[in-house]
Amino acid sequence: MLKQIAMLTVAIGLFGATAARADAVIPTKDIAGARDNALLKRYDGSFIVSYERLAFTDFKVPLSRLEKAGDDQRDRMNNQVFKPKKEIEIEGARTRIAYLLPAGRSPLEVLRNYQDVVKEAGGEILYTCKKEECGGDPERSSEGGGGEMSLMMYFVYANQLKDADFSNGKCALTSHVDDQRFFAAKIPQGGGDAYVTVQTFQVEDNLYCKAFNERTVALVHIVEPKPREQKMVVVKAEEMARSIGTTGRVALYGIFFDTDKAELKPESGLTLAEIAGLLKNDPKLAVLIVGHTDNQGAFDHNLDLSRRRAEAVVKVLAANHGIDPKRLRAAGVGMMAPAASNDADDGRARNRRVEVVKLN
Repeated sequence: MLKQIAMLTVAIGLFGATAARADAVIPTKDIAGARDNALLKRYDGSFIVSYERLAFTDFKVPLSRLEKAGDDQRDRMNNQVFKPKKEIEIEGARTRIAYLLPAGRSPLEVLRNYQDVVKEAGGEILYTCKKEECGGDPERSSEGGGGEMSLMMYFVYANQLKDADFSNGKCALTSHVDDQRFFAAKIPQGGGDAYVTVQTFQVEDNLYCKAFNERTVALVHIVEPKPREQKMVVVKAEEMARSIGTTGRVALYGIFFDTDKAELKPESGLTLAEIAGLLKNDPKLAVLIVGHTDNQGAFDHNLDLSRRRAEAVVKVLAANHGIDPKRLRAAGVGMMAPAASNDADDGRARNRRVEVVKLN
């Protein structure tokens, strides 16, 4: 009995410590390392509670409400998938910022101020919505499973956030939301258009983040046009042969496709030439060309996409480099054999690849 009482006391103590640790606090300064993006200044009196910047990535901008994608389509959290019928996918430097606004500021007031900034910069509002009009679950943030996907989940899931558990950032982006507002816009820049999305909402009553209750949060995404840094070294035919000799395979990242497309981009030429060199140096070698994707998108769609990409490689090797098609076989495995975690952009980049696998 004494042991049970002691265990209960410890459990209560741990619960109390967790609850205390989980309480959000009203910030008086930005989190370390965070800063405004020059394209979109902040609402006066707000503070950055979550921040992430990537030098280059892809990003989807919704241009219509989220619609139910089909009864059999579920996301990573077993939520019913919702997608817009209209969207644009772009690449560039992406900044994600979550601001906590001063008390007494409504989501609509904050949204209108951000729209003013966009218009002053010569930008164009592409799409706007509010509450349930945006589609999906209008009360969910980035957290939750087994229900309907939310608008915020279209951009980021809770397990993708870099913020520590129980931090202000996690509280701002994982609590239930109310009075959701949203717009997407583009702002002309010297090297092309920058794209902006702003989602404002009020934090609903939340036990562990109660300091934020009824406060407005603005989640801002900014994607600036920026060329991708060409840092991937082309794998030479000799290096491919060594890797295949020791592991039976070689992973290649120098074969490029546009997002969700299976047409080879011109910059793939150097790596394709090296694959051809590998096969010409060893006339008896037969290989599988295997396409891989990350976990973004439906399983069957990615499986088909990876197969079509592998077939595109086989076709070019045969037609442009004189490789006997009998020595080549295309296969696609979609997301089934990840090389890294899909929870972060750098991991997903490693998973998008083509592998050459020894057949004989």
